[in-house]
Amino acid sequence: MSLVTTINLLDLVDAIGEEDTKKLLSDFSCAKNREIEKYVHNSALDFAKQKIPMTHLVVDDLGRIAAIFALTHKAIEIAGEGLSNTTRSKLCRFAELDETSGSFSVSSFLIVQFGKSDIASSFLSGDSLMACAIEILSSAQRNVGGGVVYLECEDKPKLLQFYENDNNRFRPFGRRFSEKDGVEYIQLLRFF
Repeated sequence: MSLVTTINLLDLVDAIGEEDTKKLLSDFSCAKNREIEKYVHNSALDFAKQKIPMTHLVVDDLGRIAAIFALTHKAIEIAGEGLSNTTRSKLCRFAELDETSGSFSVSSFLIVQFGKSDIASSFLSGDSLMACAIEILSSAQRNVGGGVVYLECEDKPKLLQFYENDNNRFRPFGRRFSEKDGVEYIQLLRFF
């Protein structure tokens, strides 16, 4: 089993320089999700420099990128209709309720990108990768507050089972259709 280390992309640039970082990013391959591969190759470094979002690399003991996740914060609207009383109660701690619409406005952490490279399947589980992302977010939450994390994924049973499992604990709260992608995304949230 390989050991992995999580590193902020900007910290990697500071450590090895921008050109070597670009080379490392260009070696990232993800046949299961070309969108993530495209993000790593074309956007991750520029977005990190702008600090929207911050990409974190999970690097194996050979210095290869095993996985990535990108994190940011974003205000979201959550319709109150259909939420359990427990979820509504938890949201009230972190969100503002619009009495007229019955929806909650909440500043939350957003997992923008999340995926493993082709080399990682034998030694890095999705749950372990999520634990790396939640560890970074928990540190931010401890330092700045907040308590809601959300993400969006395609409406695919295997993806939903992964995000909703007992380790990851995300729960659906809405849907969003992307005209750009032509895809409807399921929106999921979890609390710290």
